[in-house]
Amino acid sequence: MAHDKLLNLISTHIGFNDEDVRLMKQLFEPVKHKKNDFLEFENKIPVNLYFVNSGFVRVFHYQNGNEITSHINCPPGFITSFNSFLHQKTSKDSVKCVTDCDLLKINRKNLDILYQKSPNWDVFSKVIYEKSLLYNEQRTQEMITCSADERYHNLMKNHPEMIQNVPLQYIASYLGIEPQSLSRIRKKIAAIS
Repeated sequence: MAHDKLLNLISTHIGFNDEDVRLMKQLFEPVKHKKNDFLEFENKIPVNLYFVNSGFVRVFHYQNGNEITSHINCPPGFITSFNSFLHQKTSKDSVKCVTDCDLLKINRKNLDILYQKSPNWDVFSKVIYEKSLLYNEQRTQEMITCSADERYHNLMKNHPEMIQNVPLQYIASYLGIEPQSLSRIRKKIAAIS
């Protein structure tokens, strides 16, 4: 049951055999975390990669004393401080639950075991990696070329559940907008509606 959403995501991309499923269930541990729980800490090596079954998680760092949210996960999907986790290096990011969360977690050692024992998992991870690269490229392009209004409208269109569940200060930071500017954008939208 805890692994169903991950299995569904996998099945949309590749076929997993019974041994792949057994290994995945054995190595991905179900965990629950409360709102505001830290999953990973800045200045530490990230321990786990997380698959978010439900809830919202954000990745953030500090810049000039301000929290800068670089990623907010929309379930289902993976999240951690990816570069630091993959290379087992100290991270500048923290990873924190925005809401209560139902997660699966896997550490680097077990992920490597999964890669070694499951060629299908290796194929699936490449698909996810490519999707992540595409997402990051589109996000960077949007941050450069779109106005604050356009960025918020795109988020409303593509991830309305984020707007309903994530506090506005995190959304503003994620979009590269001052909270006051986001409030003005929301008021303008409400007046039109």
